[in-house]
Amino acid sequence: MRESSLGTLHRGLRQAFRQAGLATPDLDARLLLCDTLGLDSAGLILREGEAVDADAAARLAERAARRLAGEPVGRILGRRFFYDHEFELSPETLEPRPDTEILVELAASAFRARGEDEFVFADIGTGTGAIAVSLLALFPQSRCVAVDLSEGALETARRNAEGAGVGARFWALRGDYLAALAPGSLTAIVSNPPYIPSADIETLDAGVREHDPMLALDGGTDGLTAYRALCAAAAPKLKPGGNLLLEIGIGQEGDVRALAREAGLSWRETRADLSGIARALWFCGDDALEKQGKSAGN
Repeated sequence: MRESSLGTLHRGLRQAFRQAGLATPDLDARLLLCDTLGLDSAGLILREGEAVDADAAARLAERAARRLAGEPVGRILGRRFFYDHEFELSPETLEPRPDTEILVELAASAFRARGEDEFVFADIGTGTGAIAVSLLALFPQSRCVAVDLSEGALETARRNAEGAGVGARFWALRGDYLAALAPGSLTAIVSNPPYIPSADIETLDAGVREHDPMLALDGGTDGLTAYRALCAAAAPKLKPGGNLLLEIGIGQEGDVRALAREAGLSWRETRADLSGIARALWFCGDDALEKQGKSAGN
């Protein structure tokens, strides 16, 4: 079989992805080429005249076919970069997305506002561990209880925590929401829960619908099932002045704030994306604690 040059393969892959209407054709082509051939971006340019052997070209063609069939690049590579770290993916984990970095940044603001060096927080529905690992790296004296229903997801998250050098401060716990956590034990609870209404699942992009786990997508009839559980259970688990930080779907801010208010949690901040869409909410447990104290005194 005749060998092709790296530059020829790169141009052909970009063209095929563009013609297929992929959202990021040039980026996808670069990522697949670099990973398949073991190159960085500079090597892709500097070595474009070099021949690519037939076996490597065949591996690239197989991966390109998967991408053209709708499989996300992260799933093909088996990993995804998120907030300064690379995370292994598995069938049981959601692929972390840029919108979730907004939640990480809001949580970091809440942690700094509290002013403590040593604290424990929970990441509910941890998946790959992207949120937990990112925050543990930012706050080197913090510890995290990472909760997930899927043992497969927890195994992936453990490996990611070890790979990022935070494994000693990452405690994986299989469970449902906050049930297994001790009262008054947490400085903060952070979560990117499933928030897609069940009826909307079929309208999702095929790359999401067919490759992300349904457990991490389906938020129940109105998309709010997880928020009801989290808001109702959060206050007893938080220390005085503790925080609840949630990622939300488009148009869900009002409903989630109402659920939190009903649970006695006070709203502190909404963080939006570059398009002005609300993506993350910060609540404080002070009101809930005061409410509980009054009830106990009656």
